[in-house]
Amino acid sequence: MSVAVPATKNRKTNIWVVLGVILIASAVIIAYLTFAPVLKSEIKYQLVVKNKRVEEKIVPVDSNFSVVIPKIRANARVVENVDPFDAKNYQLALSRGVAHAQGTSTPDKGSNTFLFAHSAGNWYQANQYNAIFYLLNKLEKGDEIILYFKDKEYVYLVEELKYVDGGETKYMNASKESKLTLMTCWPPGTTLKRLIVTAKLKEI
Repeated sequence: MSVAVPATKNRKTNIWVVLGVILIASAVIIAYLTFAPVLKSEIKYQLVVKNKRVEEKIVPVDSNFSVVIPKIRANARVVENVDPFDAKNYQLALSRGVAHAQGTSTPDKGSNTFLFAHSAGNWYQANQYNAIFYLLNKLEKGDEIILYFKDKEYVYLVEELKYVDGGETKYMNASKESKLTLMTCWPPGTTLKRLIVTAKLKEI
């Protein structure tokens, strides 16, 4: 003899099953949207290296102010004088390119030019705002980073990569020599740490 299961209990079980499926699907979608750009960038980089395209000349997207990193095929417009402490301000700027930190030097001034591409405060924005610098960790000492400013080319050579806490601000300080500092959140899609790349202007 079978025992009848109350309809109310069946409905509750069905609700929990549906909620479980929704939560799992949501987790998969969020993970995909957050990390798919990282995987895409990595695959693209490997193809570039395999096909030996790193040496190909990259035409800057904006000769008035842009950054080109040949090794990782990065090519982005630089938005000048962006407040790095105003989230609304820099998120708007980063939807258009890489941000130049307000108060830091420009290439023609002979001091420290500070550029950043933050991850944003949530997973959806993070994959947009950090994509340009996803592969900065591929850089090594001696690799070139090129800034174009007011139709002039400035070539910098990487000196060091560092992983630091999010609150570090000393890397924006002025310098007595012509240098370039790049910063992005690390790991990609998070705000746990910051990856800092410092480079010195190449002597002609």
